[in-house]
Amino acid sequence: MLKKASLVRITLFSLLFIISSVSVAQNLSYAHEDLQAFEMKIEEIKSLDQPTMGHTIVAIGKTFTGMPYIGKTLEVHQDEKLVINLRGFDCTTYVENVLAFSLLLKKEADEIEAFGSILRNIRYRDGDLAGYPSRLHYFSDWLHNNEIKGLVSNISCELGGVKLEKEIAFMTSHRELYPGLEDDKNFEVIRNTEERLSHITLCYIPKNKIKDVESKLEDGDIIALATSIEGLDVTHTGFAHRKADGRIYLLHASVSGQVEIAEKPLAEYLEKIKKNIGILVARPL
Repeated sequence: MLKKASLVRITLFSLLFIISSVSVAQNLSYAHEDLQAFEMKIEEIKSLDQPTMGHTIVAIGKTFTGMPYIGKTLEVHQDEKLVINLRGFDCTTYVENVLAFSLLLKKEADEIEAFGSILRNIRYRDGDLAGYPSRLHYFSDWLHNNEIKGLVSNISCELGGVKLEKEIAFMTSHRELYPGLEDDKNFEVIRNTEERLSHITLCYIPKNKIKDVESKLEDGDIIALATSIEGLDVTHTGFAHRKADGRIYLLHASVSGQVEIAEKPLAEYLEKIKKNIGILVARPL
């Protein structure tokens, strides 16, 4: 006959298995720590809803200050799943999670399934998780598709940006860096995506013109760093935040190690990044 402690362990194991099965059925992937972090974050942000979406984004974004920068947090499954990782971020997953929490707060929802649904819509082409190639890997693709969804408005051209015309081919040219491209079908789909992106007209604000448009930027604007690296569109992203001195700073998951507000204003911050040629700006709606 089983002892009481053994029965408890079996019951707990069964419960965790059921929870895990539900997550898999919904194509969600998260650890118990992420569920705990989500519940704590919901309590933390309840009072942070602001009159504008941009101010809400900055208020929520700041609550992640100090969280570690962790690369490749989405590359954890052979089959593509919707990964929810709230223990560390790269620059894109930071933007996605902050935007998702902001939208969740506006909807007055607090379930992780609802959060997952919003995150899926942000992260995948047309909100449809259909394998590795459906993820919006290139940030120009992310901006373009989320503009179609009505989540953001790319205002780079309106701010006086110049055309960004270049061939997009970084992923297929560096296939060895992307485990998902080991699959030939994935490789072909991504190559077709690159071909399409190479013909989309984008604008960027040149590095030496950022100060001129600084007064037109708003809290919560998504800032993407355009690059001169061959085959690549964007190297980094974050949010605009206007501090008390009136200047715009970058709120981001920094490769230096954590989520933070850059020490220098955006225009000066970019001076040290040799391959940076300017910025793209999208305003959350």
